[in-house]
Amino acid sequence: MSILGAFIVPHPPIILPEVGKGEERKIQKTIDSYRAVAEKIAALKPETIVITSPHSAFYSDYFHISPGSKASGDLQQFGIHNVQLFAQYDQKFAKELEQTAINAQIPAGKLGKHNARLDHGTLIPLYFVQQKYNAFQLVRIGLSGEPLFTHYQFGKRIAETAERLNRKTVLIASGDLSHRLKADGPYGFAPEGPEFDRRVTEAMASGDFLEFFNFSPEFCERAGECGLRSFVIMAGALDGKSVRSELLSYEGPFGVGYAVAAFEITGNDENRHFDQHYRQTEREKLEQLKAQEDPFVKLARASLEHYLSQRAFLRQPKDLPQEMVTRQAGVFVSLKKNGQLRGCIGTITPAMGNIAEEIIMNAVSAGMNDPRFPPVSREELADLVYSVDVLSPPEPIHSPELLDVKRYGVIISRDYRRGLLLPNLEGVDTVEEQIDIARKKAGIRKDEPYELERFEVVRHQ
Repeated sequence: MSILGAFIVPHPPIILPEVGKGEERKIQKTIDSYRAVAEKIAALKPETIVITSPHSAFYSDYFHISPGSKASGDLQQFGIHNVQLFAQYDQKFAKELEQTAINAQIPAGKLGKHNARLDHGTLIPLYFVQQKYNAFQLVRIGLSGEPLFTHYQFGKRIAETAERLNRKTVLIASGDLSHRLKADGPYGFAPEGPEFDRRVTEAMASGDFLEFFNFSPEFCERAGECGLRSFVIMAGALDGKSVRSELLSYEGPFGVGYAVAAFEITGNDENRHFDQHYRQTEREKLEQLKAQEDPFVKLARASLEHYLSQRAFLRQPKDLPQEMVTRQAGVFVSLKKNGQLRGCIGTITPAMGNIAEEIIMNAVSAGMNDPRFPPVSREELADLVYSVDVLSPPEPIHSPELLDVKRYGVIISRDYRRGLLLPNLEGVDTVEEQIDIARKKAGIRKDEPYELERFEVVRHQ
């Protein structure tokens, strides 16, 4: 027995009458849909319910499976003292899932934070489910900062575990949509918010889970989304299954999107391996990008690939453009994988004899020495997208008004501390944001004075 069905639900505390005190009636469609989900789950009679929650323990590189035998939760953080829920954990499922993930080289398990209190991303779904059905054990899983593709692979391991244990299992993907639907909402308005909700709810209604992969991290940040990773895990758990999709409701009166969807499994479908579709699409995109790379980017790629195969630096090739061999300049090399930064190292002023040598050295450093990431492996090389920024000499400025976030990069300095941010980066839309990020990179406090410099770049990508 594998996954019996899956559901997407939001987790607004205001949905509970004890919290909403009447305001919950503004999302009555969501409440009615939640009750319908609870009835569907009761009809399926699962032995195990797996809940993925954005508000359980979150690690950048690890999926946390809640350990222990049981957990409880309440609404005291919302000023409510008469609501408490209890859940028994399915320890055998959790142990088997951990080992299954490890075997698939997915970082997951019960290490790290041990909090027996249920987060509200788990508690609110349980509040509705337990009104209709209680004969189940719980597996609670946190999301991670890993790429969406890895979340999908982890979802496949959940289905694999359920099948290996012959456990009747339901998966609940807990997650709100955008938090930026209205100017008076909790995080204000961003045009990406309504667009995110439209595209995601269309995917829920149609069952086209491939759309979940089509959001860049920068777009998601601007949209203020909450549950996308949760939905992708669910999609992975339904990999290769034909489903009857039903978008039960969508509302957003408080500036946050709440969607409820149900997915009934109707059989197998070899066309619904969305990870394979995604990888094929990405390979095609990468091949197109590689065909369009200019000599700067080609040299960066060749440098890192040569280093990983030979453990030696590439010798400067012949027949490079004159600019690369006769000019000196600071150079930054950036690497991305699956739309996420994988490494970025550079020099503000030239450290080598020419731009070509600068690229060769910094490409290797970006792949091997960026302290934020583990070294790039040979297996990752085919998935990397490169960009090369050639910097103009920095010039001191006396005011942020002389900056333009699209045109100029910024350098912030105090004593020996120095922080740099390149221009025209996705997700950095204002000079204030640009300065703040560079200041934090330098380790300069907000109340400390600092010096400003600006520079321009020629970006090759």
